[in-house]
Amino acid sequence: MAGLLDGQVALVTGASRGIGRAIALELARHGAAIGVNYNQQKEKAEEVAAEIVKGGGKALVVQANVANPEQASALVDRVVKELGPIRILVNNAGTAAPRTLRRMSLEEWRTVIDTNLNGTFYVTSNAVNSMVEAGGGHIVVLSSIIGEEGGVGLINYGTTKAALIGFVKTAARELARYKINVNAVAPGWIDTDMTSVLTPEQRKEIIDDTLLGRFGKPEEVASLVRYLVTEGTFITGAVFDVNGGLRL
Repeated sequence: MAGLLDGQVALVTGASRGIGRAIALELARHGAAIGVNYNQQKEKAEEVAAEIVKGGGKALVVQANVANPEQASALVDRVVKELGPIRILVNNAGTAAPRTLRRMSLEEWRTVIDTNLNGTFYVTSNAVNSMVEAGGGHIVVLSSIIGEEGGVGLINYGTTKAALIGFVKTAARELARYKINVNAVAPGWIDTDMTSVLTPEQRKEIIDDTLLGRFGKPEEVASLVRYLVTEGTFITGAVFDVNGGLRL
């Protein structure tokens, strides 16, 4: 696996499946050693690592619930200790608990806030010192079209994804002096486990509203992330939509 990212270490949170998996594999194909984080899907995370190793790359599987500050800190520490200084951080770990505002429980609200928003802060705040010491790097945060436009029954999820855009823009201002670029990627409707629960009617409505007439693929998000951390040297504080023309 020789490529643009040879000798660099990337930590991808929530890398056991879906978009996170695709990102981990894409960065590995370009030479990065990958910290493959997972919370519950151990077998799937090990499959991702095995695929990376089979292709000649290097991967470390690390279990951590990013919503727990102690576990987030331990995750970063282990990746740095066993792989080396982190140059690329992809904050992908996330969850959803769909419910309308009037029916949402406090637990459903807190769970999504803690994972999607607080988890991004916990991991980033621990990783950034390693990146500074390494001489710079890239942070990519996965937002969502729901954070830009909202969505019925997704007030907890949409709130976190909107807040992450503010996180990215502020972090970009603070970290530019350390040669750390910070950007957000906001996918539209992508074929993953999270969207597999949609009914055929819901899928049709989304496809009808999407200019390209289909759901996206995780690999299509991953390719943009790869570009940002390899060739996107003059890009920071930006939000990139990957939604097939659902939002113009």
